[in-house]
Parts: sequence; C-alpha cells; structure tokens
Amino acid sequence: MDKFIHNQNLALFKKKLTDPQISEAEREVLLKLLADEEAKESTPSRSTRADRKSS
Repeated sequence: MDKFIHNQNLALFKKKLTDPQISEAEREVLLKLLADEEAKESTPSRSTRADRKSS
C-alpha cells in the first residue's frame, strides 16, 4: 500500500509541475514535496518486529 501511495504522489507532483498556471511559490513547494518523496525511494525502510507480525 505504501508503494502505491508513493507512486501516486510522484505522479501527482510531476503532473502539477507541468501546469503553466501555477505560481512560482506553488512550484517551489511542489519541487520540495517531489524531492522529499523521491528521497524515500533511496532510503530503505526498516521494519520492526511488530511490522513483521502484522504482515
């Protein structure tokens, strides 16, 4: 589920960045959100013992 949300966020931010109507402030926020979301890709999530039990 997290992977799905991650991919949807990436697609949404990239799509919104192509909109010529957004302001420079909105563009900066979107770029920051996109960078944060992309950083999640390279950071392996560590699972805890509780996470493994619920899976």
